[in-house]
Amino acid sequence: MRIGCAVVGLAALALAAGCTSKPDAQPQPGPSTAASPPAWTEPADYGFVVERRCDGRASLGMYRVTVQDRTVAKAERIDGKNIVGEEEIDVPTLGGLLDLARTAADDGGKMSTSADPVDGHPVTVSFDVSEAGDNAENTCFHITEYAPEP
Repeated sequence: MRIGCAVVGLAALALAAGCTSKPDAQPQPGPSTAASPPAWTEPADYGFVVERRCDGRASLGMYRVTVQDRTVAKAERIDGKNIVGEEEIDVPTLGGLLDLARTAADDGGKMSTSADPVDGHPVTVSFDVSEAGDNAENTCFHITEYAPEP
């Protein structure tokens, strides 16, 4: 009888050991499972710096922009350059930049945007509405120093 009890005890111990093993580790996100930036909602008041420059080409201007009540209240050129042969632009809000890019895409052009991984505000906005689609007419904006007002 002792042998039978010992065998039953060992079998129970083996089953318990099998049931208490560590669960499989959770898979870590890789490049294909990385989270996308959160959706961004344009605040009423914020500031940012924007540079008009496409990769491989000279800067067409850098501006410090103040937005109040979702309207550009002030856009100051901060790169110290004088414009020669080119018209000064009316710098839009970040929401306005995204609208320009969507309109370009709706009109058959190419557009691309990238967003800050933390709060989702746009950090680059590019679009091209040229017939050739060769990026010769690309318009590119790089956004830095984004700061929503509390």
